[in-house]
Amino acid sequence: MNDSLATVSLSPPKPASRSPAAERMRRHRARRRRQVRCLQIEVSVAVIDGLIGKKYLEPEMRNDPDAIEIAIYDFFFEAL
Repeated sequence: MNDSLATVSLSPPKPASRSPAAERMRRHRARRRRQVRCLQIEVSVAVIDGLIGKKYLEPEMRNDPDAIEIAIYDFFFEAL
């Protein structure tokens, strides 16, 4: 056996890193395929209070953007 032979790895190559613009376009195309739109909205304190009042959001989560997003989704899905 010859110990001087190099071992060849057959693992797949790592994907090239994407630029931020390429990543945005990838997400845009994925949303388009799913027929959804990405929107940025302003949410007033009154809306947050309404979500809390209707039990879509716990009072202690009023400053958590992720919890507010989920509460808005829940409200929309129930309303529509």
